[in-house]
Amino acid sequence: MKTRTLLLLSVGVGLMILLAGGVLLLQLSNDSAAVEPAEVGEAVRVGDVDIVVLGAQDAGGIFSVDVEVGGVDDDLSSFSLATGDRRLQTLTADVAGRCVEITVAEQQCTIDFDVSGTDASNRVLVLRRGDQQRNWVLETP
Repeated sequence: MKTRTLLLLSVGVGLMILLAGGVLLLQLSNDSAAVEPAEVGEAVRVGDVDIVVLGAQDAGGIFSVDVEVGGVDDDLSSFSLATGDRRLQTLTADVAGRCVEITVAEQQCTIDFDVSGTDASNRVLVLRRGDQQRNWVLETP
């Protein structure tokens, strides 16, 4: 093959790569994957979990979210609390009234987070099940 042919082929391949990148960038700019936050008191289904967030309170470094949850037998690892400076996992010690697991039967309990080490005042409850996610922006009185 001649050098000129190789140069023309490399320029052609470069243009095709550039065109494919432009098409991908256009697709990504039109994609709206933002998760709309759910309202407190709104019944929501996320994957296989039914949940109603009833309210929240912050007391003594523990942020408690009152929920009614059910639909599947599983642990609470799909819940987290985003505070602006970190993401917190649930407290799972068995305390009266605290959720320690999700059950098929709906239960009313609290999901607790240790917020004593966070500086931010933002509180967003996040529930992720498979490829579905819902958020609740929580205000404390």
